[in-house]
Amino acid sequence: MIQELSKRNREIFRRLVEAYMETGEPVGSARLAERLNIKLSSATIRNVMADLQDSGLLYSPHTSAGRIPTPVGLSFFVDGLLEVGNVSEDDRANIDAACAATGRSMEDLMTEAIDGLSGLSHCAGLVVAPKHDTMLRHIEFVGLSPTRVLVVLVNEDGQVENRVLETPGGWTPSSLVEATNFVNSNLRGRTFGELQAELKEEQQRLRQQLDDLTGQLVADGLATWSGEDARATLIVRGRANLLEDVNAVEDLERVRELFDALETKAGLGSLLDLTKDAEGVRIFIGSESNLFNMAGCSVIVAPYTDSREQIIGAVGVIGPTRLNYARIIPMVDYTARVLGNKIGR
Repeated sequence: MIQELSKRNREIFRRLVEAYMETGEPVGSARLAERLNIKLSSATIRNVMADLQDSGLLYSPHTSAGRIPTPVGLSFFVDGLLEVGNVSEDDRANIDAACAATGRSMEDLMTEAIDGLSGLSHCAGLVVAPKHDTMLRHIEFVGLSPTRVLVVLVNEDGQVENRVLETPGGWTPSSLVEATNFVNSNLRGRTFGELQAELKEEQQRLRQQLDDLTGQLVADGLATWSGEDARATLIVRGRANLLEDVNAVEDLERVRELFDALETKAGLGSLLDLTKDAEGVRIFIGSESNLFNMAGCSVIVAPYTDSREQIIGAVGVIGPTRLNYARIIPMVDYTARVLGNKIGR
C-alpha cells in the first residue's frame, strides 16, 4: 500500500506518524504543515489525511481532532518508511556493561540485560530462555514418602530446581539409585531437551538396562519438566514504564490483562512462537499479535542463538505503539546478539 501512495501523500503520512510518535497526540493539519518540507495549504493536507483515513492508515479519535495512525498504518510505516540505523555507541556501551560476564548465574545475567534494555528504551523489557536447552550437570531422585519422590535438577550454571513426582507403584532405595545413575550417565554434553528426546527414542535400551520400576521412575521424572511451564523461563522488568505512559495506554485494566497473559503458560508459548523460524528482529504492532492487542501495545523481539545457530531464547521490549522504533529495533537486535554470545557459547 505504501508503494501505491504518491510521493506527496507518502511524505504527509511519514511526517504525521513521526509527529504522533513524539507526543502520542492526534496530529492536525496546521501542525503537520509546519513539519512538511513542501508548501501545502491546510485544506490540501486535510484532503490527503482524509484519503489516508479511507485507506485504513489513519483514524480520528474524535470528530474535531486530528488523526493518528492505525496499527496497520504503523506497520506500513515501520516496514516501508522507517530508516533504521545501527545501535549508537552509547547504547552499545550500556548494553555491553549490562551483559558483562562477572561470574553471575544465567538468570542474573538475563535480568541485568533486560534491566538495561528497559531503562534505555523506557519500555517493559523481557527475556525468554527455554529451560530444556540449558546444559545439565546432575539429576537426583530422592524418596519423600512411599508414593512420592523428589526429582532434583542442577543446571550447568548451578541453578537448582525441584519437582515432586507421584509414584503410585512405589519405589525402592535401589530403584532411586539406579534411576539417578542411569540419567546422570547419559547427561554428558547434553541439554535437557536432547536428553528427553534421546531416551524417548531409545525405549528398548531403557527397558533392557532397567527394571520396570526404575524405568518408570526415569520416564516420569523427566516428564515432570516436559509441560508448558517447563518450556521456558520468562523475566519481565520495567513494567512501570508501560503503566506510566497514559497517552498510549488509557485502559489500565487491559494492561493488567497483558501482564497476566505474560505470566501464564499460554503467554510463554506465544512469546516463544513469536521468534520461531525468525531471522533477526520481529515487530508486532497491536492486533498483529494476539497476545498484545488487548493493551494497544507493540512488541519488538529478537531471538538469540547458541553456537549451532539454534534459537535458544528471545529478548525484547513491550511498549506503546508510538515507540521510537528507529532507536529501539537496533538495541533489541544488539542485546540479542550479546546474550547469545554470553549464554549460548
